[in-house]
Amino acid sequence: MAESIDQLGKLEEKIVKAAELFKEAQAERRSLQKEIEKLRADFKDRLKRADSLEEEVHALRREREDVRARIEKLLAQIESLTKADSAG
Repeated sequence: MAESIDQLGKLEEKIVKAAELFKEAQAERRSLQKEIEKLRADFKDRLKRADSLEEEVHALRREREDVRARIEKLLAQIESLTKADSAG
């Protein structure tokens, strides 16, 4: 009888330990879930920022090309004026 009580006590200890491990695993899982959600939100924010920066780069490139074209046009006008001055 004492042996079966001892075995029952050991079984109870194992069950209690298993329950504690299960609770710890659940807590860790919840913590990891929160971290995943945070990382996903951070990723979405960074992706939006990257998209915004990409649009800004494209706009700046278009603006640079517009400025370049205007400068070339002005240089051509200056060149034609200096040719007219030197010819006249």
